[in-house]
Amino acid sequence: MNLESILFTQGFGSRRQCRALIGDGRVSIGGSVSADADADFPTDDSTFCFSVDGVVWPYREHAYLLLNKPAGYECSRDPQHHLSVFSLLPPQFAERGVQCVGRLDQDTTGLLLLSDDGKFVHMFTSPKRKVPKLYIATTRHPIDDVQLRALRDGVLLHGEPKPIVAVDAEARGEHALALTVMEGKYHQVKRMIAAAGNRCEALHRERIGGLALPATLAEGAWQWLDETDLGSLRSG
Repeated sequence: MNLESILFTQGFGSRRQCRALIGDGRVSIGGSVSADADADFPTDDSTFCFSVDGVVWPYREHAYLLLNKPAGYECSRDPQHHLSVFSLLPPQFAERGVQCVGRLDQDTTGLLLLSDDGKFVHMFTSPKRKVPKLYIATTRHPIDDVQLRALRDGVLLHGEPKPIVAVDAEARGEHALALTVMEGKYHQVKRMIAAAGNRCEALHRERIGGLALPATLAEGAWQWLDETDLGSLRSG
């Protein structure tokens, strides 16, 4: 693939803008400035990288990202009342069509997946595919066995035809509840906790499938998902 096309597919603007970046000497390959927009490079090599203005970028046919979402951000390109999670990412990702894989409420924190791979997004948002998601909720009232039993047996939510059952529910402290669910209905976890007789004061997503939020990833930071991460995600 030629250098202009590489920059274009990776979200660095229109073809004209990408050619201008190259012509201005702002693009490097292997540490050397490349001024030839038509030069071909082996993008099938998973280690292939390029630099724009000194920032190294790995070439990826599709972007698979993990964001440690802070509170106060909406999972929308057109947020209504808060900042967009896309403001936490380099603009190249929005340019190439990266979208949230499901959504978290603005006050919910933790693991958020993003991708420009439509099949991947559908795989992990389709209600037909049951993907377990682990949330940690801080509750207003102490958690007791009656609430845990209700969540495991199933609670009936307004507008739902049948009870919603938690895959697992366990106390991690007097006011800390670990809840695993398969569905992704509107405000589901908060509504389930309310239906069990408590109130959710804060909510954090810790795991999707077999992929856990890395303890070393700071709030508001993002990282690429590698093949091992994707394998863990699917295995869960």
